[in-house]
Amino acid sequence: MPRRKQFSINGEKVAPGERKTIMLPIAELYDFTALEIPVHVVRGAKAGPVMFLSAALHGDEINGVEIIREILKQPLLNEIKGTIIAIPVVNIFGFHNKSRYLPDRRDLNRSFPGSKHGSLAARIAHLFMKEIVSKCTHGIDFHTGAIHRSNFPQIRACLDNEATKEFATSFNAPIMIDSHMRDGSLREAARKKKVNILLFEGGQALRFENDVISMGVRGTLAAMSNIGMIDEEKVETTKYDSIVAHDSFWLRAQNSGTVRMCVKLGSYVKKGQTVALILDLLGDVEIEVTTPEDGIVIGINNLPLVTLGEAIIHLATVERLNKRELKKRGFIYPQADID
Repeated sequence: MPRRKQFSINGEKVAPGERKTIMLPIAELYDFTALEIPVHVVRGAKAGPVMFLSAALHGDEINGVEIIREILKQPLLNEIKGTIIAIPVVNIFGFHNKSRYLPDRRDLNRSFPGSKHGSLAARIAHLFMKEIVSKCTHGIDFHTGAIHRSNFPQIRACLDNEATKEFATSFNAPIMIDSHMRDGSLREAARKKKVNILLFEGGQALRFENDVISMGVRGTLAAMSNIGMIDEEKVETTKYDSIVAHDSFWLRAQNSGTVRMCVKLGSYVKKGQTVALILDLLGDVEIEVTTPEDGIVIGINNLPLVTLGEAIIHLATVERLNKRELKKRGFIYPQADID
């Protein structure tokens, strides 16, 4: 049997069958306190895919932190084929400060692939690509909505790639978004390295949401079984015939005021349906926000105060569906009155 290649991160070797936590040094604070990114490697005794699991790329998006923690507790990992590289907190600065951003207000997920001598964000991105992404065949990046915004559980991926589409489908999320790449994103940089990568969105910033966390854990284990890292028979999954959306857009406030939502996260809505009301403080003005197309509500602004042009509801466009089809597909939150 041929010997497996050596595997190391930041110069630290991890042998087959070994688990090890490795610290990636990134910078110091003003008071000389060193900040490091914790990386936990689980290397199976048998060869197989190498998958990274990353969370808190935006420091306040913490559902993924708990998803990764629960995955690392799974006894199934003792029998994996291949290697898991788990990075529960990438943006350690933002995590410490309960902030989306780095200290200079840069967005780490718009800074890839980075550079060795650039801004702090560029240096972290460069280090992450060099020490993590370049060694992987697959990856799952966990996100939530931004502050005061909730996202319906969803997978975002480039579904024009058949291998990525199969990987995404195996996650069993209720909805998959055929999502274009964003310049400077981890997903874009990883794909250029031929890494099959998924982005799982669910919940809101600075909150642990048990339903989202459970779905993230189940989906990740199902995706691992799909690529042969763990035995499919040992994975408990809820099979969804995922709804596929090829576009999404935000409905925006056409006036400033208070907002009353008429639908919930995950609602299926029809073209022309009223989804929100914008009201003035004195009760003289009441503006209906209606949908220009059929779709699924995949994001909601939780703040009841809006200004002109502010994003209110994120809608994924889908074909018209009836109750029977939604039930058949295992859709979780059909809130609207559907024929």
